[in-house]
Parts: sequence; structure tokens; C-alpha cells
Amino acid sequence: MIDLIVEGGTVVDGTGAARYRADIGIVGGRIEAVGDLSGAEAARRLDATGLFVTPGFIDIHSHSDFTLLVDPRAQSSIVQGVTTEVIGNCGHGCAPITDPERFKVNIYGYTPLLDIDWTTTAGYFQKLEQARTAVNVAALVPNGNLRLAAAHDFEQPSTPDELAHMVRLLEEGLDAGAFGYSTGLEYPAERACSEEEMVALCRVVARAGGLYATHERNKEVYAVEAVEEGIRVAEAAGVRLQLSHIIPRRGGPPDSRKRAIEAAERAHERGMDVGFDQHTRLHGITNVSAALPAWAFEGGTDALAARLRDPATRAEMKRYESLISSFGLGGWDRVYLFKSDASPEMVGKSFAELAPPGGDAFDAIFDIVLAEVDDPQGPMCVCHSYEEDELRATFEHPLCTLESDATALGVDGPLAGTDFLGAYTWAAWFLRRFVRETPAFTWEQAINKLTAMPAERVGIRDRGRIARGLRADVVALDREGVRERGTLESPSVLAEGVSHVVVNGVVTMADGRLTGSRGGQVLRRS
Repeated sequence: MIDLIVEGGTVVDGTGAARYRADIGIVGGRIEAVGDLSGAEAARRLDATGLFVTPGFIDIHSHSDFTLLVDPRAQSSIVQGVTTEVIGNCGHGCAPITDPERFKVNIYGYTPLLDIDWTTTAGYFQKLEQARTAVNVAALVPNGNLRLAAAHDFEQPSTPDELAHMVRLLEEGLDAGAFGYSTGLEYPAERACSEEEMVALCRVVARAGGLYATHERNKEVYAVEAVEEGIRVAEAAGVRLQLSHIIPRRGGPPDSRKRAIEAAERAHERGMDVGFDQHTRLHGITNVSAALPAWAFEGGTDALAARLRDPATRAEMKRYESLISSFGLGGWDRVYLFKSDASPEMVGKSFAELAPPGGDAFDAIFDIVLAEVDDPQGPMCVCHSYEEDELRATFEHPLCTLESDATALGVDGPLAGTDFLGAYTWAAWFLRRFVRETPAFTWEQAINKLTAMPAERVGIRDRGRIARGLRADVVALDREGVRERGTLESPSVLAEGVSHVVVNGVVTMADGRLTGSRGGQVLRRS
């Protein structure tokens, strides 16, 4: 008896090979048979007639670390066919953690709806398993958390003792099953990291056979040099390298994208195991509070509020080079307030418009954070950073995989009303725009970019393809109907065109409707 048969579909198996007609038989959460199963007995069947049947999509760069605990249904992901998310990116994440108050600033999607009651990576994995997420989760150990746990002065590189502490924490995370390590060198806690300390940490990752994913130190004026630094670090450590969202932002030399990719190509040609990824949207997004140095948050809410009110401290913070100040290099008229519970009337306006009389964009930023000082990670901003043509050219590169750079969300439940650009749209937009409409990719090429390729980069060996013996993460979609419905102005709308989603043999979506069943697992590096 077969547990489940997905029947009547056209299989696009993830490898890039030509599509073919076959049924998929699933037993015990694995693919047991691929072929003509019309005569087989099955406990359940899903009709995929007229649909493409593919492996579940793998999001190689997600920030769902916390939102999956708050709402494990991952509606925004499942409805797009996403069955696995790689978290712990950009040096941000949920483990390790010492004093939770100190770490909240380093967690995308943090909300006080859920207490942080774990400290280690192993404890965090246990918390994810208790939540029973709808998607599989593979994690990287975030460098920001290592720095927050070990460093005392974020304006300086780690001392030998601090670095030794970070090494121990990284080893614990890798031993717990993390697939690698990430840095977010544009963010306050990590800006002072030296090349030498990153090499030392990456050597730990290399010994474990893990992946080093880096959000580079600079994304505009010195973007190429930052990519070259990442390559030097990985080469010195002998570690596999993933360059996160590689396209530079506006504000740097006009040939930066070409030169950054050429640097990765040269490394690949001389034998390095290197790849890169890019999110599928025209805008960058981050917390407004990223404009503040790490020391601004020391001492808690009252101390932060006092600093934001003090003119002298404001003047000092305006000189701080941050991810937000780099957004401004392309023009404050291109940087918009995306979310603010305390100032909804300002949402959608540029910081050029929001600058108060006699002040500047930073005054608007500080006022917005001050208005939500009890939750300074709440306000979000977006920057119009990319053009569609440069996205397409980057996606077409054989070393490029795709990513959301977003958090998994839900249209109802505890995260209702929460927005994150790309969460509901990233995969569906790519399939609509660059496969059906343009078309830049065949379906076989596109599905490979979303499945087997990211699985291979991360080191997930039993997913990403349709083949006997692999885990049963299976999607059936309407190639003419799959599309995003979210927009920049109204981003939190479920995508459409995916009919069935199976995660580890569990039917999570059937006939276009979420079933409420959740079959995700915490994946561990073997």
C-alpha cells in the first residue's frame, strides 16, 4: 500500500533534465516510486493532471528564524511551493543567546509575543521541533550572535579571548547540526570584525564541511572590494563560500555588479567552491534601527530613548556609517518608510520627504525609532536599489541561486498585519516574470535554480530532486497560473497557482487550499 500518489502530472525533477509524464508514489515520507502508478493501491491520491510536479522549493536565504516559532504555518512560503528555508543568514538569528534583551536587535521578525527561553543552538532547534513548522528548516550559525555573546566593545575587533569564546560557540552550533556560518558585516555588531578573526572562524566551519555565507562589508562604493575580502577569507580558511545578495546597491561605480560577479568567477575558475545568490525584488529592506550603532542599545529602553533625545548624541550617531546610511548614498528620495505602527501616516513616504524643517533624513529616522522605542526593531524601511535587467542578468549566471531575504508570515493568526517585502512574492514573481512572461528561463532551468541547486550549495543531500529514496517534498503547480499577488504597497497577499504541497509526505496544501497539517523537520548537517 502506497501512502500517497501524486498522479497525472508532468514531472520537472529539479536536475534540469527534460520534463516527463509520471506519477509519484510516497511511502513513509519518502519517494518510493516514480512512473505509471495507475494500478497501484494508495491510501490517498492527489490529482495533478495538467500540472507540473516539482521538488519543493528551497529558500537558500531566509530570515524566518523567529517568525516560524510565532506562527509555524509559514503560509507565505507554503503557498509558493517553498518547503525548506535556510535561516541564520546575514549574521542574524536566534542562537546562541545569552541575555535576550541584548539579542532582540539582531533577530529579524522579533516580537514580544514569544519569550526567548533557550540559549544554545541545540535548544533553539528543540524549540523549532516543538513548534512543528510547516516547512523544513536548515540553519547557519550567525556571527552577530557570536559577537553579542562574546565581545565587549563592538567598535573593535574581537580580542583573542573573545575569539576563543566565539569559536567554542560556533563549534557547539555546528555540532548541533547547523549547516554552516554566516556574517552580516554591514550591521553594527559586526562592522569591526577583522579579516583575521573571520578566517579563524571559517576554519572551524571548513573542518566541519560547512558553508560560509556572507553579507559583505559594503554594498555600494566598495562593494567589489567587499566581495574580494569574502573570497580571501574563504580561500585562506579552505571553506565553501556563498556570497549573499551579490548585486551592489546604487551609490558605487556603475560597473560594480559586473566586477563583483567576475571576482566570483575567477575564484571558481581557480578551484574554489563558491556561489552567490540574489533576492527576487527591486528593493532592499531592513530595520530602521540599523542606522544606530550597537552602543546606542546598551542599557535598555530608557537609555536608548535618552540617547535619541539628546542633540549631541544624535550628532554623533549621524556620523556612524551603517546599512541605512549606505541606502542614502543612492538618494534619500529612494528610501521609504515601509512599516511603522506608531507613525502609519508616514508609511510610503521617502526620508527626503520625512526630514523635519531644519533637520535631515537621520532626524526622521531617530524620531521614528524613538516613537517605537519599546520595540525598536519594529519600523522597517525599503530602498529602491535594483533594476529588473540587472536582476535577470544575475539570475542567469550559472553560479547564482535565488532567495527571498524575507520572513515567513501568515495572513491571519499571530502575525496578521505583519509585512516583509518578498515574503509572499519572491518565488511566484520569478516564475511569472522570468519564466512565463519574458522568458529568460525554461521551466527545467528555473526549477533547478529553486530546488537541486540550493540543496547542493547548502549540503542538503536528500531533497531538491524527484527521485526514488529522497524525502517527499513535492509541489504541483499550474504553469499558466502561478503568480504573486502582493505589491510594494500591499505586500501581504497570498500567491496563487500552486495546487498541492507535500512536505515529508504530509499533505500541507491540496487543491489550492492549506490543510492545516504541518510536516516540516529541523534538518541537521550529517
